[in-house]
This record gives sequence, C-alpha cells and structure tokens, in this order.
Amino acid sequence: MKKRTLGFWEIWNMSFGFLGIQFGFALQGGFMSRIFQTLGASKDDIPLYWVIAPLVGLFVQPIIGYLSDKTWHPRWGRRRPYFFIGAILSSIVLFFIPYSPVVWMAVGMLFILDASINISMEPFRALVADKLPKTQRSYGFVMQALIIGVGTWIASSLPEIVSYFGVSNSADAGIVPMSVKVAFGIGAFVFLGSIIYTILKTSEYPPEDMEEFEREKAKKNQFIPDILNNIGNMPLTMKRLGVIQFFSWFAFFTMWSLANPALTEHVYKTPSPIESEYNMSIPEQEQAFNLINTAFQESSNSVGSAMGVYGLSSMAFALLLVFYTSRKRINRKFVHMGSLILGGLGFLLMYYTSPENLKYCFVLIGFAWGSILSMPYAMLSSSVDPKKMGVIMGIFNMFIVIPQIFAGLGWKFLWADFIKTDTINAMIVAGISLIIAGLCNLLITNKDAISYQPEELVND
Repeated sequence: MKKRTLGFWEIWNMSFGFLGIQFGFALQGGFMSRIFQTLGASKDDIPLYWVIAPLVGLFVQPIIGYLSDKTWHPRWGRRRPYFFIGAILSSIVLFFIPYSPVVWMAVGMLFILDASINISMEPFRALVADKLPKTQRSYGFVMQALIIGVGTWIASSLPEIVSYFGVSNSADAGIVPMSVKVAFGIGAFVFLGSIIYTILKTSEYPPEDMEEFEREKAKKNQFIPDILNNIGNMPLTMKRLGVIQFFSWFAFFTMWSLANPALTEHVYKTPSPIESEYNMSIPEQEQAFNLINTAFQESSNSVGSAMGVYGLSSMAFALLLVFYTSRKRINRKFVHMGSLILGGLGFLLMYYTSPENLKYCFVLIGFAWGSILSMPYAMLSSSVDPKKMGVIMGIFNMFIVIPQIFAGLGWKFLWADFIKTDTINAMIVAGISLIIAGLCNLLITNKDAISYQPEELVND
C-alpha cells in the first residue's frame, strides 16, 4: 500500500496522545521513589520496588503488540482501542497512587500503572510505522519525542508549580504531601484527555488484504508460537539496536529509581529522615523530624523540577530534528551516538555540581532522551516487516525492560554496598553506561536503518 505523505498537524494529532502517556511516565519516574521514601522505604530497597514496572512491560508489550496486529474495527481501527483502554486504567491509578497508606500498596499500584501505560504506549509506536511512508519515519518518531519532551518538562515540575500557588508541600510522617497528590490528579486528567484527542483526530489504514487478514486472525493457538518465532528470527539490525537499548535504559532506570535519594543527599544535603530513629512521642524529636522531612520534601520538589529540564532540552532537540527531518535525511547512527555520549557526560557531572547548576546536567541528559525516543525506532521500522510492526515493536521493547530488571535486581543484590557508601555513585555508573550505549552505535551497518534514502530525496 502506498501511504500518502502527511502534513505537520496530521502527524501532531496522531502523536498528541503521547503527551498524556509521558505525564504518566514522568510522574512515575520523578516521584515514585519520593513516595516510597515518604512511606518509610529504605533507599536500598527502592530499586527492588522499581523492578515491578519493567517486569510488567516484559510481558504486556509483546502481547499488546501482537493483539493490536490482529485487531481491526471499521470505526475504531487497529491501535486506537488499546490507547483508550490503557488511558482509562492509567488515569484511575494515577489519581489514587499518592494516597497509598503503605509502601506495598504503592508498589502494587505501580504494577497496575505501568501495565496500563504500556497498553497505551506500545500501539503508539506501531501507529507511526502504520501511518507514515518510510520517508517520514524519522519525522514521525521525532515528533513523538517532541511531545514527550513537553510532557516530561511540565509533569516533572507540577509539584513545585502547585506549591507555588499555595498547595502544601509538607505533611505528617508517612503521608504524601498534597502538592504531589494534586500533581498526580492533574496527570490523570491530561492522560485521558490527550488520548481521547488523538483517537478523535486520527484515522487508520485498514489491512491491505482483508480476506488474508481474517484468515490469519482466525488461526488458533498461534499466539505464543508467533511471538517465539519472531524472537527467534529477529533481524540482525534489531539485535544490534538491542545492545544499544540495553545500556541506554540501564542508565535511565538508574536515574528514575535513584536520582531522588542520590541528589537530595549529595547535591542538596537533605537526606530523607528515617522515622524509626526518632521518638515521635517526644515533642522536640517530632519537631526535628518534621523540619528534616520538610527540607527533604522541598529538595525533592527541586530535584523533580531539575529532572523536568531534561524534558525541555529533549523537546528543543526534537524540535530541531522535526524541522530538519521534514525536509532532509539525517544519519541516525551518528545523531544517536553523539546524543547518548552527551547524556552520559551529564550524569558524570552530577558528582561535581551544585543545586544551582544541576539543571545543566539534565540539559545534557535531555539530548540523550530525545534521541532514545526517536532514533532507535526510526532505525528499526526501516528494517522489519510492516505487517508485523506491532509485535516487532513489542518485542523490541523487551530491550527496554530487560536492562531495567537487571539494574533493579543488581542495585539491590549485587551492588548495594556501592550505593550505601554514597548513592551518587549510581549516577556515575549511569553515565558510564550511557557512553557505552553511544559507542555501540558503531555496530549499526544497515544503510536503510542509518539513513533511508528514497528516490525523491536522492538529489537533496
């Protein structure tokens, strides 16, 4: 099927739902560790709690990809039903998660939240490949990265923004502050609203051969064999991209799970107080706990706001690429390599930075983030069977969740002493990992993956 070239607003509309998805991920990534710590979790246990999220993705993403490949409805299309179901579930959980009374309830809700977000997110990746000709793939994925950057920046700053307007940022021991609760409530509303906007504003192409599609759909007991067959016959380019993804997502999982304890301790000098070390029946000790806890909550707001800057810089980076890729081809391999190395330097500089300059570390990390959200998918979509785009994208996302599981279990059981000594060490490891990911781009040799060269651009 020859797909028509889409205009800016058509690509914007089909990508806009990612604003809500990223609100969910940014609130989860920026503030779940804070919620865990507020509810009394030890910083040493936080990576283990975070393993729940990628474990969900390991199973949900290929399943949803496979199912969406086999779905077609004349009105709702192939991917949009999954957007909607995931959005409803995610919005409900986002609203209630900061009201968790104990750590394990928060962990359980994180499990449900990540599963729900993945139901919406995976089909969005496939939608770009479904709708756009190869000449616009980079453009489409970069547009998603642009909208993700906007979502990351705004959502990460929400607790600080609502605190500025008078919402309380302090609370009793074991209670999540109202500023965080309001931020998650706003995130729930944005998630559902942006997904509905994309559903209403975007159409989908039907299967090229409806009779063949129905025959394939009617086959029984093909679900697991099909997924295993696609894993076993993975293209070489996909495997090499998987190596890059492993080191990239190891770094970002480390940031999401450990940046708040690391930066509140090392940069702001306001570690989370441990309630068991205070006798709360003695007024002086209760007052001391509350003072330290308020300082921790305020510096956590500042860390969240600084993390939001990586969304802002990824947005600027993606905007630059949007303008360029709408007219010219790019060398995806070298763009991705340079961006990841810059992000790695951002992590390394956290060891030396001050509260005033922390945001500049996240500016560099934002270049890596903007590239991670676009370049690997653009390279992948140019080297796989378009009829299997959903399940391939789902399997590819396993290269996102496996390194996160490895990192979470590793920080808990293998390298725990490394972060007990000084949690900022985790950010150093993240930086080294991201630089390795950048250098692994040298493994990519597929010409179409590096820079798709359609006939109409030969003379550009």
